[in-house]
Amino acid sequence: MTRPRIDLHSDTATRPTDAMRKAIADAEVGDEQMGEDPTTHALEQRVADLLGKPAALFLPSGSMANKVSIAAQTNAGDVVICDRQAHVCRWESGGPSIIGGISFEPLDAPGGRYTPDQLRQAYVAGTKYQPPTTMAWLEQTHNHGGGAVWALADYEAVTATATSLGLAMHVDGARLPNAVVATEVPFHRWAATVDSIWFDFSKGLGAPMGAVLAGSGDFIEAANRYKYVLGGALRQSGMVAAACLYALDHHVDRLADDHANATRLAEGLTDLGCALNKPVESNMVYFDPAPAGLGTPAFVSVMTTSGIRFTPSPSGDIRAVTHLDVSADDIEDVLRTAEAALRQG
Repeated sequence: MTRPRIDLHSDTATRPTDAMRKAIADAEVGDEQMGEDPTTHALEQRVADLLGKPAALFLPSGSMANKVSIAAQTNAGDVVICDRQAHVCRWESGGPSIIGGISFEPLDAPGGRYTPDQLRQAYVAGTKYQPPTTMAWLEQTHNHGGGAVWALADYEAVTATATSLGLAMHVDGARLPNAVVATEVPFHRWAATVDSIWFDFSKGLGAPMGAVLAGSGDFIEAANRYKYVLGGALRQSGMVAAACLYALDHHVDRLADDHANATRLAEGLTDLGCALNKPVESNMVYFDPAPAGLGTPAFVSVMTTSGIRFTPSPSGDIRAVTHLDVSADDIEDVLRTAEAALRQG
């Protein structure tokens, strides 16, 4: 497949910059599975400090971080509360249920942001007929909520309720850095009231792979065992960890550019007659081109022919995600191309 000239299908499309590639090439490495990779250790300590947690664990992917977090904090048969569009519930091939033997209690929540009352109403202590609820789950930012960002007060109200109910509180923070930049609330505030939290390096931060999970020492020890069970133990992972360290130094603050580009894209699409289906709160734009004259399949096809890649969403609209490899000039190019496509449509 030919690489599109402008790829808006996901922020996973980012490629390492030349400077990041140099950091990868220069990395000091060892055997991660044996606990001997110094660069991986440095990354884990850096993230633990950033999140204000005692320990952290490097993992190949965020999906694995989700699975080991569930396995380490629940028992088979337990129930995990999340919102209905949570990535872990909808987009991880049933992995948490296969690995951990849990079931989900999904809540209807705009933007994935459920309330303390919803959490209390869904909670079940457990009887011989009903499995116990043992974990609450939230996503920050929320992918299929449109890149929605939890307000700190709402977030802390839910995490406090989870704690009062005796639940483990986990955060899928795949795009947590976007929330930090969007709200100017530091990483450690988002981590302070939860038991486990991770964020990804292969999305807006631009690294080729990797996520780091943080929590208590006992939790990380248990999570590390499940990492090994799932085949996630690595050898010279310092090459990837070096990319992640470079991203922390150089690619966090610049996420504000991605947010600005998403806002500009949304404004331009609206001016062309497209409908925005979700508010733009970070680096995602969900829109419907039909009011402007082309349905989703036709619009995506025409734009793809022009070298611009979008992702049709399961709800029938289109998701566009801005990132490191999409510039402000690229956004203007997208809008010009979209205008021409809609005129011809």
